Amino acid sequence: MPRGDKSKYTDKQERKADHIAESYESRGVSEGEAERRAWATVNKESGGGKKSGSGRGTPESHASSRKGGRIGGQAAATRKRKAEAHAH
Repeated sequence: MPRGDKSKYTDKQERKADHIAESYESRGVSEGEAERRAWATVNKESGGGKKSGSGRGTPESHASSRKGGRIGGQAAATRKRKAEAHAH
C-alpha cells in the first residue's frame, strides 16, 4: 500500500480518523500532525486497513483510547505541583 493511500480502510475507520484529527486540531496540534496521529491511532486500534466482511480479522483494541481518557486533564495538577516544588 503506497504511503497516503487510504483505499483499504473501511468507512468507519475513516470516520474515526477524522474525529480523532479534529480533536487534536482543537487542542492546537497542526493539521498534518493531527492527521498523522489520527491514522496511527486507527492503525493501532484496528490493525490497519481492512476489507469489510463478517468475521474477518481480529477484534479492535481500544486500550489507547482508554489510556488517553484516563490520563487526560492532569496538566493543571502537574503545573501546580511543579510550581510548589520550585517555590521552596
